[in-house]
Amino acid sequence: MKLTLLLIAVAACAQEETAPESTNPPPALANDANAGSWRFIVLTSPSQVPVAAPASITDASYLAELSAVKTAQSQITDGQRQSLDYWGRGGVLRWSEVMLELVSRYNLPPAPLPNGSYPVPDANNPFADPNFPFANPPYAARAYSYVSVAQYEALKAAWHYKYLYNRPAPSQVDRSVQALRPASELPAYPSEDAVISGVTSAMLQLLFPASDEQITLLAAQQREAALLSGRATASDIAAGLALGQAIANIVITRARTDGMGAAGGNAALWQSLADQATARGEVPWRSMESPPRPPMLAAFGRVLPWMMTPADVLAERPGAPPSTSSPQMARELAEVRDTVRNLSRAQIAIAYKWSDGAGTPTPPGHWNWTAAPYIEAAGFTEVRAARALALLNMAMHDSAVACWDTKFAYFNPRPSQLDRGIRTVIGLPNFPAFVSGHSTFSAAAADVLSYLFPSGAAKFEADKEEASISRLYGAIHYRSDIEVGKALGKRVASYTLRFAREDGAGN
Repeated sequence: MKLTLLLIAVAACAQEETAPESTNPPPALANDANAGSWRFIVLTSPSQVPVAAPASITDASYLAELSAVKTAQSQITDGQRQSLDYWGRGGVLRWSEVMLELVSRYNLPPAPLPNGSYPVPDANNPFADPNFPFANPPYAARAYSYVSVAQYEALKAAWHYKYLYNRPAPSQVDRSVQALRPASELPAYPSEDAVISGVTSAMLQLLFPASDEQITLLAAQQREAALLSGRATASDIAAGLALGQAIANIVITRARTDGMGAAGGNAALWQSLADQATARGEVPWRSMESPPRPPMLAAFGRVLPWMMTPADVLAERPGAPPSTSSPQMARELAEVRDTVRNLSRAQIAIAYKWSDGAGTPTPPGHWNWTAAPYIEAAGFTEVRAARALALLNMAMHDSAVACWDTKFAYFNPRPSQLDRGIRTVIGLPNFPAFVSGHSTFSAAAADVLSYLFPSGAAKFEADKEEASISRLYGAIHYRSDIEVGKALGKRVASYTLRFAREDGAGN
């Protein structure tokens, strides 16, 4: 019951997004039969993980599996019917909702210890206080990207084997097997539902180990729903589960060596960043919390991107922000002061709408909310839905890397540090100002979503502008943070869009 209520709450938050009218996908895209040939990101080929040929539909073992499906359907419970309805939306979108809930649950900064220091969440002891992880915006952007990329890689491989072996769904082989979810011509082996359950649960158990029980239960329910629906037999599901788990292990190997383990930095690094700013004649950023909190993920700018190289990140780093002693900074500081003193109700509402602070899915999660109704209305296959979220979340992960690289290169103070008379409208983030993370994330997300869903481009552009200016209304960013952040996000998105245009999937 607790899990259900949490997921309903996340879904309710997403209702602020207006769903587009439902449209049927073009016939050529109905099953995405060529998805196994689409370009891979982590895998080298669709056959990197072998999947043995299935038994014939006339084989005695397969006929026994059909009988087991019919028996299970004849004994179906009300709870199982509810599970069928729940997973009927599609595994990619349902797991995206689960991700939003998990990030929200773990997006809580640790409280200080009595001695004034702050504990660090420990992946090796996730139930300790504070629980692991602290799912702050960079962590969340990385987590969303790893799950969606792993799903996408696994589903492309699954599609390769589906059309290699072409074994039909049980409800098509035996008409006495009920099709309790809409029938499709998609081959059943390996089961896409089992692939998604296997790859997603493995990734989430890595990223959110303290929620292992919830994740395991949901994954098992998804596989059971696949069998009860008449879409898959036990061997379809076993093959899909093994494929998903094997591909998750490949992606996890990348995650363990991408630099995230060192992203927090250390006291020597934090002090050196402040010293470098002082040596340039600038006022260095400092924590405004009491006791002072270490800066959030000071070395996240060195984490491995998806579509960029580390050299690309450096090449895209913007020039320095206005000097803290310059007339331009004085003007921008005055703009923040005057804006926050004269906020309209509408501007306050915008600041709150996009605050995306502690206890929320963070700014990248907000854009996942935005994407979901467009994916659903398009009637995408699971593999194409995974592609959409992978493109979106890779761009936002790379934006996080580029943004954090810039923030800690310049170590620029927030407006309320330079003018103690400024009172922030929303929570003050515990990291430097330049550039705005919201602006960078939002510009990248808006460009990717506009490519995927051109009919929504005007809305995505408006959301980008609203999200960006919300940080001025909240009194936590200067105008230059916002404008340069938007330009940076757009440049970062171009790397993902170049991949998308050449990946073989079409728009």
